[in-house]
Amino acid sequence: MGVSSTTPHLLRAARGEVVDRPPVWMMRQAGRYMKAYRDLREQYPSFRDRSEIPDVAIEVSLQPWKAFQPDGVILFSDIVTPLPGLGIDMDIAEGKGPIISSPLRTQEQIDRLHPLEPEATLPFIKTILQALRSEVGDKSTVLGFVGAPWTLAAYAVEGKGSKTYSIIKNMAFSDPTILHQLLAKLADAIAIYARYQIDSGAQVVQMFDSWAGQLSPQDYDTFALPYQQRVFQQVKQTHPDTPLILLVSGSAGVLERMAQSGADIVSVDWAVDMADARARLGKQVKVQGNLDPGVLFGSKQFIRDRILDTVRKAGNWGHILNLGHGVLPETPEENVAFFFETAKELNLAGVKG
Repeated sequence: MGVSSTTPHLLRAARGEVVDRPPVWMMRQAGRYMKAYRDLREQYPSFRDRSEIPDVAIEVSLQPWKAFQPDGVILFSDIVTPLPGLGIDMDIAEGKGPIISSPLRTQEQIDRLHPLEPEATLPFIKTILQALRSEVGDKSTVLGFVGAPWTLAAYAVEGKGSKTYSIIKNMAFSDPTILHQLLAKLADAIAIYARYQIDSGAQVVQMFDSWAGQLSPQDYDTFALPYQQRVFQQVKQTHPDTPLILLVSGSAGVLERMAQSGADIVSVDWAVDMADARARLGKQVKVQGNLDPGVLFGSKQFIRDRILDTVRKAGNWGHILNLGHGVLPETPEENVAFFFETAKELNLAGVKG
């Protein structure tokens, strides 16, 4: 384990060590609410440039670190970043998200996909992660960032973001054989990608299954959970000591299932009370979350009260303080600063409910 005093706070909590306060970071903490990011976006209007040119991605990843000193510094990336490495062409449209020009709809297209070779197709990831580790040292934990098989399949099959998921659900319910082949290939690629990130310096990896909350529980058990497990099992085989976090958007109905994924930490959204989440997940499961990002539009007292409420309900073990989803673009920077300051002044002994 190493000497605790030199092991970053978030990494210690993620491993299940007892800490004096919950570590804190924010999803989407690098991004549009920061003036520094908007200024850089004018210089580099393409999201792929911002996330794939190492110097730019390093600068963006470090903007919140320099401003707020969070306990976690996450790779600035997108879940679809590795897709071209499998033979799936994509772009990321500003404000619209990923666009797949030739959506995967046929057996022939699935057959043409090839295994991921990150050193050949994603070498910038290593450069970025090594630089982040070097910059933050032991003061913060560097987090990796991958998408989950179901969500990546949904993008690849739909071709873009969706409100109904009707194309991939049509495939799931009328031609599941093709979809299962795609999910298996994606799972193996994501496992390779996660291992590559850990080898490059990521100390914790978060997997985003952003769209799995759109599945009924029985379909989650068929199309999401087994492939989450496939990724996490492969990563654990080679990197058993790296904590893994799972996020599912709209996860209230599948929380218990998330705990079966093999993830060490379940990210909880704000639609579930943290005390209820703890009760449903059991004492052995570590949690992350779960403030409503909208709380950051409230007064300082309101923000402080909500932080204290969440921390009390999460208890004094195995909790990483975070929002239930990403920080919203219009959020006042001073409120983000206050969130971090308040969180870092907490003493768990003093906030017991």
